[in-house]
Amino acid sequence: MAPTFDDRDGVICRAFIRDGKPYPPRTLQELEILPGVKEALRLAGELGFVRIITTNQPDVARGTLDKKIVDDMHALLCAQLEIDDVLVCWHDDADNCACRKPKPGLLFDGAARHGVDLARSYMVGDRWRDTESGVRAGCRTVWIDCHYNEKQPPTPPDHRCHSLAEAVAWIREQR
Repeated sequence: MAPTFDDRDGVICRAFIRDGKPYPPRTLQELEILPGVKEALRLAGELGFVRIITTNQPDVARGTLDKKIVDDMHALLCAQLEIDDVLVCWHDDADNCACRKPKPGLLFDGAARHGVDLARSYMVGDRWRDTESGVRAGCRTVWIDCHYNEKQPPTPPDHRCHSLAEAVAWIREQR
């Protein structure tokens, strides 16, 4: 068994773009599931994948977003989508934790928690930190290119696309 590790903002739900950079929703009302996500997650499950969201939420550490709001967002996502787990890094870069992407700690935790093989897993993300965490964990990587005005993945992803639906369709072809 293997998972698809999926980033949250920009992959599962809409990221808010300001000056070419993505930002997370700030309220439960702003949380918007992207088109095709529900069907893509269902297909990933039919293919036998464990569906795990991995997300950095540094605004909680910075004191600009309440943890309860983030927890409520995840509860809503789990109620509306076929998701098996949500793994969150609550830290900022200065905390130097093992779980903040691009470090692979969240993926290692997910693999241990669900007894899955990282070499057969996929990390799907819209930012360099996401795909780099997948590389460091030994996963195959899919980069959803949203054309942000920021650093590109330092290690070329195994596949580039524009949505989770396209990512899962490519993953299906790899099997």
